[in-house]
Amino acid sequence: MAYNDPKTLVSTEWLAEHLKDPDLRILDGSWYLPTDPRDPRAEYDQAHIPGARFFDIDEISDHRSDLPHMAPPVEKFIARMRAMGVGDGHQVVVYDGMGLFSAARVWWTFRLMGKTDIAVLDGGLPKWLAEGRPTEDLPPMVRDRHMTVQRQAHLVKDVTQVAAASKLGDYEIIDARAAGRFEGREPEPRPNLRSGHIPNSKNVHFASLLNGDGTLKAPDDLRAVFQAAGVDLKKPAIASCGSGVNSAMICLALEVLGHRNHAVYDGSWTEWGMYNDLPVATGSA
Repeated sequence: MAYNDPKTLVSTEWLAEHLKDPDLRILDGSWYLPTDPRDPRAEYDQAHIPGARFFDIDEISDHRSDLPHMAPPVEKFIARMRAMGVGDGHQVVVYDGMGLFSAARVWWTFRLMGKTDIAVLDGGLPKWLAEGRPTEDLPPMVRDRHMTVQRQAHLVKDVTQVAAASKLGDYEIIDARAAGRFEGREPEPRPNLRSGHIPNSKNVHFASLLNGDGTLKAPDDLRAVFQAAGVDLKKPAIASCGSGVNSAMICLALEVLGHRNHAVYDGSWTEWGMYNDLPVATGSA
């Protein structure tokens, strides 16, 4: 099926049809794990969808924190977006170089700032290229655009809130990491972190939400994935992962299903796994 909702997901066909819309802004939100040697900025400079700007997830973040790519302060987000020519009245489409991997984090960041006219490109750059669609290596022409932000604090959770949710069971905590990391059988890609998961969390590996071509599964299939993991879709959800990037994939999938009460644990396992006074569970449950 083709998703064509400019607030969640749009297809490559949709983007191709709207490519020349004056109020469309395209962002390359590619980001890779520390263990992956790919350089997203260099890849963007070499080839990107026409008109795309590069959204640097690591740079557009809260550098006051020791944790990686935490959500940026409002002022920094506004300044970076204005410099990129992205502002009020724009329809934003964000993609990444893996298909559907880090783009959802950019989508979530915009929503955190109260901006809902943003969609993820379903299948991302790989699908766009596979269909023979155009790319360019030129930087876009940028005009400053005013941006108004209203931070939506309910879309993000901190370690204290997640610890309470883990004890009380009033939220479904959904971990997007691979099963080996969730169960504590495989080491974390970042050094000095314990292995395992937040007690009472459920494991939905982000890749299980995708089709073979990197597009998001159909709603019925998404629902089946969550239910197979034991997730109660009637409860509010907190999404977690390694460092807060892939957790946004959980939120995107929930949003597509009409589940509106979800948030990202921004520190995710990089924070939880660092503190020895926080409990850790291992195994599949």
